[in-house]
Amino acid sequence: MSVFSHKEFDQHEQVSFFHDAATGLRAIIAMHNTNLGPALGGCRMWSYESDDAALKDVLRLSKGMTYKAAVAGLPLGGGKSVIIGDSKKHKTPELMRAMGRAVNSFGGQYIVAEDVGTTTEDMNHINSQTKHVVGIAGGAHGSGDPSPTTALGVFTGLKAAVRHRLQRNDLKGLKVAVQGLGNVGYNLCRHLHQAGAQLIVTDMAADKVDMASREFGAMAVALNSIYDIEADVFAPCALGGILNDDTLTRIKAKVIAGAANNQLAEARHGDVLRDMKVLYAPDYVINAGGLISVYYEHLARSTNKAFERQMVLDHVAKIDGTSESIFKRADQEGISTSLAADRIAEGCFKSKKACKAA
Repeated sequence: MSVFSHKEFDQHEQVSFFHDAATGLRAIIAMHNTNLGPALGGCRMWSYESDDAALKDVLRLSKGMTYKAAVAGLPLGGGKSVIIGDSKKHKTPELMRAMGRAVNSFGGQYIVAEDVGTTTEDMNHINSQTKHVVGIAGGAHGSGDPSPTTALGVFTGLKAAVRHRLQRNDLKGLKVAVQGLGNVGYNLCRHLHQAGAQLIVTDMAADKVDMASREFGAMAVALNSIYDIEADVFAPCALGGILNDDTLTRIKAKVIAGAANNQLAEARHGDVLRDMKVLYAPDYVINAGGLISVYYEHLARSTNKAFERQMVLDHVAKIDGTSESIFKRADQEGISTSLAADRIAEGCFKSKKACKAA
């Protein structure tokens, strides 16, 4: 498995591989850039089809965290970890504690949080082995599950995109196709429903789809049919790489704004969306709510002060202005919104000067 010549390797500072025979842990921790501060990023547990697929994911995700933290105006670097395995079959408290020991070996340069396939309970197990963990439930410092805050940030960015592209200040009657009903996607649906949007949803879990149909009056469609829906907004909230040569020819929405990381299969697909006159809200810009939440938890723990939810909400609200500034810059420079966001982020972390949240 090649690292330095890997297509997704982008001058990553450190990529480490961990194995614990007693628990079966097989994990990769990648730190992309720590110019602005310690690398903070979630731990994903997934049944990857190959070791190379796991490496590709952790390299892409850790890089995305660098850009996410920079644009959000946080003094953090980008990192991510993946555990290879089925979270429903292979995950045990002992395995998560072994992961905690792996995290602890970085001495605070990498701070872990939950992600797809891991939970606040898992973070509590990790916390028994290291203090370099956030997303802890309970206590004066704990922020708990960051998913609702991620969903709030996505909702904020989605509204900004609708305002910019569709010239609408409200979502009443707009059709929104939501792909993925995990913790973030389902909470996003709740916000959208309360705002009066009409929902079209899909997910691998039939029970989640049924719940959304009952609670939000959502129309359910097959997994692969979500791309063909006549909708105003497409909200990808599952895994990455879904905006590609095959799907972009099918999408009819004028706005794409969702929670999934690394939605663009390749950077050039941002240009394709621009040519299609589809406004893409860069994923790492609008899904930063969870990172913002756990940053303030990290700050509270490091200063031994109580976690303040209002500080998080005030910071997440700035996603609106940040999104609008990116949309305007893209229009002014005649470039894609993804490139506009990248240039802003790179201008911050490469110069080692934190961005100022809008």
